[in-house]
Amino acid sequence: MPASTYKYLLCFSAFLLLFGCKPEKIGENTEVEAELSLPERPNILWLVAEDLSPFIPSFGDSTIQTPNISRLAAEGICYDNFFSPSPVCAPSRAAISTGMYPTHIGANHMRTGPWYANISDEEAAKRSRFMPEGISFYEAVPPVGVKMMSEVLRGAGYYCTNNAKMDYQFRPTVSAWDESGRQAHWRNRDPNQPFFAVFNFEVTHESRIWRKAEDSLWVDPELQVPIPPYLPDTEVGVKDVRRMYSNIREMDFQVGEVLKELEEDGLLDSTIIFWYTDHGGPLPRHKRLLYDSGLRVPLIIRFPGKQMAQTRNDDLLSFIDLAPTTFSLTGAESAYPLDGLAFLGPQATKEKRKYIRAAADRFDAQYDTNRAIRDKRYKYIRYYQPEKSMFLPVAYREQMAIMQELHRLKESGEITEIQAQWFRDKKPKEELFDTQSDPHEIKDLAQDPAYKEILAELSAECDRWVNSFEDTGLMPEPELIEKLWPGQKAPVVNSPTAEMNDGRLSLSCATEGASLAYRFIANADENKGAGSWQVYTKPISVPGNQQVEFIADRIGYKASSIVTYAQ
Repeated sequence: MPASTYKYLLCFSAFLLLFGCKPEKIGENTEVEAELSLPERPNILWLVAEDLSPFIPSFGDSTIQTPNISRLAAEGICYDNFFSPSPVCAPSRAAISTGMYPTHIGANHMRTGPWYANISDEEAAKRSRFMPEGISFYEAVPPVGVKMMSEVLRGAGYYCTNNAKMDYQFRPTVSAWDESGRQAHWRNRDPNQPFFAVFNFEVTHESRIWRKAEDSLWVDPELQVPIPPYLPDTEVGVKDVRRMYSNIREMDFQVGEVLKELEEDGLLDSTIIFWYTDHGGPLPRHKRLLYDSGLRVPLIIRFPGKQMAQTRNDDLLSFIDLAPTTFSLTGAESAYPLDGLAFLGPQATKEKRKYIRAAADRFDAQYDTNRAIRDKRYKYIRYYQPEKSMFLPVAYREQMAIMQELHRLKESGEITEIQAQWFRDKKPKEELFDTQSDPHEIKDLAQDPAYKEILAELSAECDRWVNSFEDTGLMPEPELIEKLWPGQKAPVVNSPTAEMNDGRLSLSCATEGASLAYRFIANADENKGAGSWQVYTKPISVPGNQQVEFIADRIGYKASSIVTYAQ
């Protein structure tokens, strides 16, 4: 057997092991029972890697070792069926932060605008090159009452920090975080206050495949890596896949540094740790596609005292379940109905999810409209624009060498039949895959009579889902923008009003669904400045030597002007 053929079979077998087989068991499939013993208000730590499928030992891929993540897996629960409702970051982060489907709140199109507060004109212009012609910047506007989950937690007494991603498809409200930025950390709180802290690890992001292409590796430069059949098993392809694994190894080190700080502070056994990723992998045919390679991600949860250690769970879970689950674990209460369901804590649902649902619409300047429904075995994908080619030439992805290599192979006639599937001139109206026997989702069963009933069931569920609310991806984007921002201008929140009753200040706002926040200005005559914005939940006392400022805000709106009150 030629060495090249042997290498291909070795790598292909490894990838089939990763996606086609169950991972090596840490423990049996387990339901998390109510017998969990948790602090009354546990700390919550989220460790979130970007652009990463389950390419780690705890989920069946032993290409590299990830000692810190493997430690979390050995001391906690691995969830094998955790999915994003979108195969790209900003819509998926909108779902995480609100507990709502992106298509429910107008967050489904990737790159709606400059989501960061105080973004420079130069940066806004840079981002605008990714927008379709004629589409201006806008923000998602969720239904009345929808708030960022961090604001709900702050209202329940938690100190909430985000380090440091903020691309939610909308500007975070002023009341969303105690801190958000590169220096945000639980260490900046009052030690007696529980915290919710998010750390995002950008090193595994798609862009790091090409930006770190010439950096030294965190793995053996000759590391044998598995190449799935839809990617090129060439020198260029192997180099980019090896870089992906190197970035995973570096991310694992960064996770270890945060865990070390948690242990140094004596907080390991008062903190529930979530490690997961924000959608599927960074390589071509991963990110932006509705195959499992774009949607299925690993989730590990470690409880204080290593409760439920060395166990696995195969329930179908979605990103929209993270907010209600965190509320359930912390005792926080949402004032609006969520699309997701809690799967842990006192509010955990008894009913198992039968399907996960996902959508893919515009990516930068490229339009498409696709929906997916998956049960534990079968994946159904509906293409609303089958006349368009399957492949979308997204400019951002075109920077990757392995993507350019696929184009080269196509132009030279060297592309394989499996690789060529992605470059079809037209799409079918629908596809059906058996993810158990066909983990790469290559063999379409939609026209096979043997699967007629399964196809009908999942198609009906797709109809039910898109009709359960006004799916914002099924309307032209200019129409959506006009609905969210009439006249293409952000609606403005009315200025809040204040009323003093029995020595306490009550705040209100005429804008339905607005969040209220306040901050004290200590010793105003000495101009010592204002503190951070605090979430208003009940009337407040104002010390005699202080002024108080207050503001009203709402997701997708322009915040009100700041109002000052002095006794």
